Amino acid sequence: MDKVYVEGMQFWGYHGAFKEENTLGQRFYADVIMEMDADKPGRTDDLDDTVNYAHVYETAKEVLEGDPVKLVETLTHEVCRLILERFGVVQAVTVKVTKPDPPIPGHYDGVAVEMRRERGFERT
Repeated sequence: MDKVYVEGMQFWGYHGAFKEENTLGQRFYADVIMEMDADKPGRTDDLDDTVNYAHVYETAKEVLEGDPVKLVETLTHEVCRLILERFGVVQAVTVKVTKPDPPIPGHYDGVAVEMRRERGFERT
């Protein structure tokens, strides 16, 4: 499979397990890797044959700047689900959501969750 990357997307959201996070908000980053057959768009040079990167950004923004949730896992899962739902050419997707400034003590670059989902794979 070929891969299409949309990396380093930045958002402001109100997600977290603590009330302060839901009130003050914080930064979130997202990276999306979509696995697909890019041969046709490579030959046709037609945007309709591939994934529109702007629509991928808008999908991530909808989740990461949307209604507050407690877990980074929930954000990551939802971006995966929507990418597969909205972009039929995508056969598998890997999404990484990073929370660079979680309210926990210590020195680190952030915390992140990465998930890979593929079309037709149902979890129970």
